[in-house]
Amino acid sequence: MSPALVSAVILLGTLVLFVSERVRHDLVAFLALIACLMTGLVAPADAFAGFADPAVMAVAAVLVVGRAIELSGAAGLVANRVIPVDAPFAMRLAGLLVVGAMLSAFMNNIAALVITMPIAAEIARTARRSPAATLMPLAFATILGGMTTLIGTPANLILSSVREARLGTPFGFFTMTPVGVAVTVVGLVYLCVVGWRLLPVRTGSSSDGKPPWRVYELSVLDERLDAGELRSRLRAAGARMLASFRDIAPIAGIEYFQARDRLLVVSRKNQWSVAATTGLASDVPADHVRDAVTVRVAVAHGSPLIGLGYDEVRTRSRQQLQVVAVGPRVARERRQLVDMRIRAGDQLYIRGPQSELGAFSASARVLEIDRHDPVPTAHGRAAGILAIFAAAIACIVGLGLSPALAFTGAAVLIAALRLLPPEEIYRSIDWSVIVLLAAMIPVGQSFEDSGAAAIAAQWLGETLTGLPLAVVLAALCSVTLVLSIFLNNVATAIIMGPLAIDAANFLHVSPDAALLAVLIGASSDFLTPIGHQNNLLVMGPGGYRFSDYARMGAPLVVAVVACTAITLTLLYG
Repeated sequence: MSPALVSAVILLGTLVLFVSERVRHDLVAFLALIACLMTGLVAPADAFAGFADPAVMAVAAVLVVGRAIELSGAAGLVANRVIPVDAPFAMRLAGLLVVGAMLSAFMNNIAALVITMPIAAEIARTARRSPAATLMPLAFATILGGMTTLIGTPANLILSSVREARLGTPFGFFTMTPVGVAVTVVGLVYLCVVGWRLLPVRTGSSSDGKPPWRVYELSVLDERLDAGELRSRLRAAGARMLASFRDIAPIAGIEYFQARDRLLVVSRKNQWSVAATTGLASDVPADHVRDAVTVRVAVAHGSPLIGLGYDEVRTRSRQQLQVVAVGPRVARERRQLVDMRIRAGDQLYIRGPQSELGAFSASARVLEIDRHDPVPTAHGRAAGILAIFAAAIACIVGLGLSPALAFTGAAVLIAALRLLPPEEIYRSIDWSVIVLLAAMIPVGQSFEDSGAAAIAAQWLGETLTGLPLAVVLAALCSVTLVLSIFLNNVATAIIMGPLAIDAANFLHVSPDAALLAVLIGASSDFLTPIGHQNNLLVMGPGGYRFSDYARMGAPLVVAVVACTAITLTLLYG
């Protein structure tokens, strides 16, 4: 087999694994790297060259700086001040989406969602609308905003690195801003005027004004309790038994329960109300601390709670907070709570004093859905962090310093001045993205060196020969967008960047126009909940189904592709 064919087969296998969702994306990238090593497409000396790529360091440093801004409370303060309080729903939604897009231009778009999602829920609640009317539009807005600057998303930095390797110089900090802003404005207008109206309002979920379903455990007190009688009591209390356990083993089909048997229960009511009605017991006291309230949160990607048990919330909050109930994943798996581990996207019901919840939500990176206490703003610390951030951007724009050097310097200075808690410095980095980047860079290079990229670019160029520039750019954007549905946008950028430059050279069009079309396409998966982490994070809290994303996202995709093609044609035609 020729090297080009081997490279294409490996890339196809990688795509299949990515799509299957059965293997972690970072592990898939390493498997692809190993396959390239075994077939000789990547030399052993180059296997870990990706870890030395400046784009990887830039991504890590930007995540640290963005986390410092997030924890300072400055971004949340701006969001709360800018969005009008007494305005009509449409105007408040517009203000929210603009703020979300602006924040995501200069910080991780997940962090932008973390900061603004509680405000979105509050806007929906005060307008007596479903949270679905605000959450998906906000997720899309934060994705759109990431297209407008060099640091808006890791894919932008990767494409800048591709440009430097192939054309000699990287993108400027604001090179993508004209097309990114044009696309973002068109997208925000659509989301504010039309998009949210296309989302269905369903009954039987938290979106219909009723309390959301919650899952928790109750214990049997009676020495001998008839199973039929127990189910009748639960039905009368508005609850349903999902599973039952004796010691550590599940029990099913028994006629009588005995003392200390545990029941996994789902209900719209809290466990103390159900326990009082049924004669069962809750292990969680309602008044373990004074002035306690309960808040529903979603666990964001990058949360330090991921992989830990629910008791870790109590440990990390100095016994002030605890998980009192959980969301629908446990209802599906029907396991004891002690055996469960927290995953990204999980919903938790956390109870504790209001003074503790806001700070904990920020440090643990959980998104408050039903209540919002803004993170206290330390004005001196926030001013210092923002000054360092602005200086890094000034060094990139004014002095031509590379993003890797500028933001690494900013991250080091923030750490040295203790403007970010030491334990947050390494937690703020999404290591799965770093590993994915570092492993895929040699794989992408092998796709180019083997000639497979040139063959694909020639085929694409021959297909597009003779077509107007706007159609060529729309096609490049669309191909990238389709690929991003199945791949992480970073992997998409690694594969499509060199291919776009080769296709541009074949067609005698501007390589920058082709790269920017790829940049927009790589971050434009508005069709599925799995295409971007922000889409997945709002799926549970918004009560969305898989098809809802295409319902609202398909017109947005058409608008984004058309706007990209027209804007780039005007700029580079």
